[in-house]
Amino acid sequence: MIDDKADMDGIGVQLAVGAFKAIALVYDILTFPVYLILQQPWRTRQLSRRPKAFIVATKSDADIKNTDVSLDIGTDKHKNHKAVKVSETTRSITWRSLDEPQRIHVEIVRENITTMANMLEYVAKKYANKRCLGTREIKGEEDEVQPNGRVFKKYVMGNYNWKTYSEVNTLATHFGKGLRELGNLPKQNVVIFAETRAEWMIAAHGLFKQNIPVVTIYATLGDEAIAHGINETEVTTVITSYDLMPKFKKILDLTPKVKTLIYMEDQLKNLTILSTRKRTDIQVVKYQDVIDLGSKSKFDNSMPAPDDVSIIMYTSGSTGVPKGVIIGHTNLIATIKAFCDNTYIYDDDCLIGFLPLAHVFELLVESVCLCAGVSIGYSSALTMVDSSSKIKKGTKGDASVLCPTVMTGVPLILDRISKNIQEKVSKGSSFAKVLFKFAYEYKQQWKRRGYTTPLIDKIVFSKVTSLLGGRMRLILSGGAPLSPDTHEQIQLCLCLKVIQGYGLTESTSCATIMDHDDMVFGRVGHATTACDIRLVNWEEGNYRVTDKPYPRGEVLIGGENISCGYYKLPEKSKEDFVEEDGKRWFKTGDIAEVHADGVVKVIDRKKDLVKLQAGEYVSLGKVEAELKTCPFVDNICVYGDSNKQYCVALVVPNQSMLNDLAQKKGISGDFEELCSKPEIEKALQQEIAEHGKKCKLDKIEIPGAVKLVKEVWSPDMGLVTAAFKLKRKDIQARYQNEINRMYAS
Repeated sequence: MIDDKADMDGIGVQLAVGAFKAIALVYDILTFPVYLILQQPWRTRQLSRRPKAFIVATKSDADIKNTDVSLDIGTDKHKNHKAVKVSETTRSITWRSLDEPQRIHVEIVRENITTMANMLEYVAKKYANKRCLGTREIKGEEDEVQPNGRVFKKYVMGNYNWKTYSEVNTLATHFGKGLRELGNLPKQNVVIFAETRAEWMIAAHGLFKQNIPVVTIYATLGDEAIAHGINETEVTTVITSYDLMPKFKKILDLTPKVKTLIYMEDQLKNLTILSTRKRTDIQVVKYQDVIDLGSKSKFDNSMPAPDDVSIIMYTSGSTGVPKGVIIGHTNLIATIKAFCDNTYIYDDDCLIGFLPLAHVFELLVESVCLCAGVSIGYSSALTMVDSSSKIKKGTKGDASVLCPTVMTGVPLILDRISKNIQEKVSKGSSFAKVLFKFAYEYKQQWKRRGYTTPLIDKIVFSKVTSLLGGRMRLILSGGAPLSPDTHEQIQLCLCLKVIQGYGLTESTSCATIMDHDDMVFGRVGHATTACDIRLVNWEEGNYRVTDKPYPRGEVLIGGENISCGYYKLPEKSKEDFVEEDGKRWFKTGDIAEVHADGVVKVIDRKKDLVKLQAGEYVSLGKVEAELKTCPFVDNICVYGDSNKQYCVALVVPNQSMLNDLAQKKGISGDFEELCSKPEIEKALQQEIAEHGKKCKLDKIEIPGAVKLVKEVWSPDMGLVTAAFKLKRKDIQARYQNEINRMYAS
């Protein structure tokens, strides 16, 4: 009877698939002429294929000859800028954007906006009464009993409270003057050590107005790294938050020069001042008290010059101690202009801000939003969606209340969203799985032809889009290359556009950005209007600009967006930065290839390349990027020993998928027990190997052994950066015994 029922269900599903296909065929025949006329897919495909950058001859690009045009620019305007085939002796090639300055870029130049300080002054007048920065009200906290009997604290939340552009400008002015009243002088560094929130942005602009460099340090760094940044920049004032005060108490003994702690208040709790004192010489001041002090101050703004330092931004340090990158006002304004040229942001958009503002990417995206008159509502991973850990059951997360249209993301977050979608589909009924699979493949097929699918979006994907408020249209991804599969799946399932870019703190987050019309996944876009992109031969890794079918080499970035160097590290600055062709260039250490349309694909990183015993090179970063898309893998670090014939991998498994795998194999135990069982490791290794083959990894690139890791790697553990990049040396040091055992086995 059970088999008969299963057979009947299978027949029912097959009939349903047949019915879907029949209905879709009739629908396509009837609507094709309408969609063809309205959507004009040939234009979409043409825009996707158009050249986006051209090769420029420079003194550094040896032996480029203006013959054998390989890239048709297609317009008279750019006939003097030929993209050419290069001779076999060429050592480098440089590309420049074909994009023109857009409205906001032109406006910034016309209004002579050269610093972050006069940028805020200008937009505060232009958008005076528009809502600018929003914070969601927390009304209280309640205990919520979970099904397993445990009790968790949950927020009772209200609506967003908004400050207008004019109010933000006034608050920033008062905060800056309040700091002057507390004894801080222009050009005297001040640290902001706080999570992303409206007060962070207001405080930063207050410092800009007094020409006080902002030292940014990730809130998730370890104590020693935080103390290093504070001590190296010799700050006496630290701006932090109520939540981070307990953490900072531990750091005070390591930072003897700090005399003033300014903290951003909590909506529910009051700080007991005495409990914060570990040293009696510390002055503890509320954020609001600084603003009140500044509102009565006689100090004037001390506006910076374009060449003055705006930020000393400490990188999260994937290798070694974090370095302070010096970013000037000129660098920030150059990136803002470039992002405005390439990103479709409108003045009725709304950004949900949650990535660290201490990360240059988030800071610049939010600055672009300010330039465009866009409102920014702040959130966190604890409250973003209805299912977030601090959201009371039956109430709404921030995205459902805010209904944003734009957000930023890093590949790890987008990979998690992708896996959550896969997981929910896999747990649905047979009918639901078949419907989703059909809809996904149907939409994928038509999107690749240049069409949109409004009916399928409404019927099948509307529930997915509602998770982020129902209005999301654009996700900006940065921090690392995004997997092509994740990129496409997020776009299809969330019915939005994912634009990824490439940049580093040293280039003020700006280097390349995807064209809005580009339909090819797995690439990071073309050179922005702020800089040139150069490929230079890397002989050791066998990457050359004469490679076929595309030139390959190390990426150098040159333009106004390039930092003047590392703080108090002159030798390292000389090593990584160079002055050539009238520009400042940064050597990224990343390896890329540039396609015929001028678009960049990052394919490797010098530090990630390992030569195995037989002489084959393995790109650890490339392998990890592919294997992270495996549903069983939440995170992975691949390790290669040059004295061995294969690599091994440390894997943070997806708990739900691991439990399903154990159930399928008839193995019992909780998550930690399963991670320790050799039979589970072997089964997961097979799954990873199969996934690697699907991703077209070579045999030597697929790990020969895996070790399951029980801990979820977080910045607090010091194993990943704040942008969730792997800290290889720290991971290796922590798990060296496990690595040795994998090779011994």
